[in-house]
Amino acid sequence: MSADFNPLFVHLLELRTRLVRVALVFLLAFMGCFYFSGTLYDVLVAPLAAVLPGQKLVSIGIASPFLLQMKIAGMAAFVLTLPHTLYQTWAFVAPGLYAHEKRLVLPLVLSSTLLFLAGMAFAYFLVFDKVFRFVAGVVPASMQWLPDSGEYLDFVLGMFLAFGFTFEVPVAVVLLVHLGMVSVAQLRQWRPYVIVGAFVVAAVVTPPDVISQFMLAMPLWLLFELGCLIANWVVRPVGSKQLQP
Repeated sequence: MSADFNPLFVHLLELRTRLVRVALVFLLAFMGCFYFSGTLYDVLVAPLAAVLPGQKLVSIGIASPFLLQMKIAGMAAFVLTLPHTLYQTWAFVAPGLYAHEKRLVLPLVLSSTLLFLAGMAFAYFLVFDKVFRFVAGVVPASMQWLPDSGEYLDFVLGMFLAFGFTFEVPVAVVLLVHLGMVSVAQLRQWRPYVIVGAFVVAAVVTPPDVISQFMLAMPLWLLFELGCLIANWVVRPVGSKQLQP
């Protein structure tokens, strides 16, 4: 029993070490981001401010401004420490991987980070403007639209996460093909289901407007196609891999 216990205990200690490192780096980044939370707030509300010039967002609640800046600092710290978090995750599982799989760590960490940031940028620079202008255009003349800062931040965070994870699809496709869990030919056969699933996912995670749903579903499908192309180009057949631990 001790022979089984020792490896498990070592893995648990390794997991604790990795989690502590992730938490400490995140905490340091959070404190730095909180110092600039006011500036970050102005940047986040810029797409809506462009649609409603001269109008400020309202904040209901005594502690709402402070909690709002806490959320903003947390979101910024998450983005800044994402490469470190991904590296710690892969470093934990690396001892159980083959040599050719370990070589994927750096490309996957870099590509995952860049694609997540690309998804956030796509939402910020393209989607937000279209959605806010659509909503402002349907407000009746007898109605005053006063967006709440807390609800706006929740919307922004949700959209950032939705588009950020959506842009990770190529990485997921390449990884699945590389591990031999699925082939590129099988993925292409599943294309009709992927297209339908993309619109279903977009309908669930985005607000109930056609613009944001379409602008999430289309990149999701196109990124799936990109992942298939990359996997077909870079992933070698299973039989050609050298299985060296």
